[in-house]
Amino acid sequence: MGQKKDLTGSERSKIVRYLAEGCSSLKIAKLLKRDHRTIKCFIQNSQQGRKKRVDKPRCKITAHELRKVKRAAAKMPLATSLAISQSCSITGVPKSTRCAILRDMAKVRKAERRPPLNKTHKLKRQDWAKKYLKTDFSKVLWTDEMRGSLDGPDGWARGWIGKGQRAPVRLRRQQGGGGVLVWAGIIKDELVGPFRVEDGVKLNSQSNCQFLEDTFFKQWYRKKSASFKKNMIFMQDNAPSHTSKYSTAWLARKGIKEEKLMTWPPCSPDLNPIENLWSIIKCEIYKEGKQYTSLKAVVAAARNVDGEQIKTLTESMDGRLLSVLAKKGGYIGR
Repeated sequence: MGQKKDLTGSERSKIVRYLAEGCSSLKIAKLLKRDHRTIKCFIQNSQQGRKKRVDKPRCKITAHELRKVKRAAAKMPLATSLAISQSCSITGVPKSTRCAILRDMAKVRKAERRPPLNKTHKLKRQDWAKKYLKTDFSKVLWTDEMRGSLDGPDGWARGWIGKGQRAPVRLRRQQGGGGVLVWAGIIKDELVGPFRVEDGVKLNSQSNCQFLEDTFFKQWYRKKSASFKKNMIFMQDNAPSHTSKYSTAWLARKGIKEEKLMTWPPCSPDLNPIENLWSIIKCEIYKEGKQYTSLKAVVAAARNVDGEQIKTLTESMDGRLLSVLAKKGGYIGR
């Protein structure tokens, strides 16, 4: 005799509805043209409810093995729980136990990204800190570029959705959200820009100088007083378009040369306060999972940054220099 088919989802729904209407199991079997024992068995299993999960005791490891795991996790912070266990010659331990043991002594964190610093880099960072230790950083204009998009840093957003409510709809674009490159600067408590780099423009020495002429110099620098221009120090990183002979000579013709143009140590984004500003701007632009339909809106949103936040960043430079010297040119974080 062949094996009978299981109840379909539709049949189970009908059984529940018929039971609510007061039908007996025998009547339901006749209505569905199924065996009475099949219907009865389904009703009995449904009434029993879901079995409670019984927590099994964790597979134990010795105190000696626990110490080996702790040492291995410190040596291999990005390794999997299986790799850590295997390095300690611990076998037969399920994944749930391995992860539970590691959770008791560690926490899953994302690896920090930082530029490589060799001995020469560290020495130059120390020399830079000593040179500018007595500088009035309220007169320094810190500059950099940032790339933004219509959909946020990764185009992904999540949030708390109430029960019974549908998640909000996010636009899905065929070729991504598009990108916009902006240039900005900060000095004391003021945000300079941000100014948008036109689409398709590659910032080499010539185009970078032309961009600064059309935006920074014409729209901001020219409006400043002569005394301000005399005391201002211009800072930019060591990108090839910034440090080329063409760019250096062009800035010198604009009066930004020698002590008015800050030298910058290699591999040092952690020393530039505007790098922290980019994080603040992105949080402001993309808060609550915002999306944009125009790249101009991204630039406009970036201008709504509190002056007190900018002032806090520019005033942090004295502490950053002291940290560089204390760490002998090492990375200080942001």
